[in-house]
Amino acid sequence: MWLNDTSDLIERLKKRGAKRIALQFPEGLKRQSAAIATALKDAGFDVIVSGDPCYGACDLALDTLRFTDVLVHFGHAPVNEHPEVMFEPWKIDFDSEVLEKALPFLNSNTIGLVTTVQHVHVIPAIETFLQSQGITCIVADGGGRTPERGQVLGCSFSAAKVNGVDEILFIGTGLFHPVGIALATRARVIALDPLAGTVQEVSSDALLRRRFAVIEKARGAKRVGIIVSTKSGQQRMDLAQRLIKLSPAAVIITMREISPDELLNLGFECYVNTACPRLAYDDQVRFPVPVLSPQEFEILCGERSWDAYAIDEIV
Repeated sequence: MWLNDTSDLIERLKKRGAKRIALQFPEGLKRQSAAIATALKDAGFDVIVSGDPCYGACDLALDTLRFTDVLVHFGHAPVNEHPEVMFEPWKIDFDSEVLEKALPFLNSNTIGLVTTVQHVHVIPAIETFLQSQGITCIVADGGGRTPERGQVLGCSFSAAKVNGVDEILFIGTGLFHPVGIALATRARVIALDPLAGTVQEVSSDALLRRRFAVIEKARGAKRVGIIVSTKSGQQRMDLAQRLIKLSPAAVIITMREISPDELLNLGFECYVNTACPRLAYDDQVRFPVPVLSPQEFEILCGERSWDAYAIDEIV
């Protein structure tokens, strides 16, 4: 759905027989909420907007849904189907000429191709362009938490794990996804930002050095909190119950919003994050004590070697 066109959404809502609509937006799209809510109200719907933070399709506003007939979740594809939730991915186009900038960085004639949900609709055009340059793209089918063809998430890189490929082209913004792909696949990863027009080969070395330092800082912690998210698509209690057996110092903690202040107030000397994997990697500098991934906790407890380091994914 496009910014200035809610007509298709309105028709689908009417076909569902919905009268009361809840709207949910990730942080980057919240400024669109007033315009879309007004358009739906003008079409005859009762509308409630969820104002809580939203970090992905794993973070559905189910509390708000209780007051309505359907929740419209913008910006993401579903990680789990829900009968009363409509997912409205936000499509972002870009000029295919920007792909030319990636050509000098590609060493192989056969590459893996992945992107985020905002750009998956452009994959056929990307394949056509690269094929014209003599490059064959291997694009994984969608499935599980990544239902779109070639789609990766910050917590799932399964689409990048294609057989017979040792070079992957990631198209999207930021470096977390391509660094995660590099760790998950051990392949050479080229990252193209189609909006900024920048290209670079991505290395996971800097992240690994930071994570090694965090693990070492956690040694000697006498009180360890294992965080379990209560959000619909992040809850991994089974994993937490397995991890708690590795240390007599560990206690399970359930949380919805994980913030530095809350971790400080709880008073543990180290935390293990089984919620959104990006929390430990992206936000460590904000947290008062070490926050480890499940795999890093296994290293700390001697259950995994450093050479077997793996990035955390939700599968």
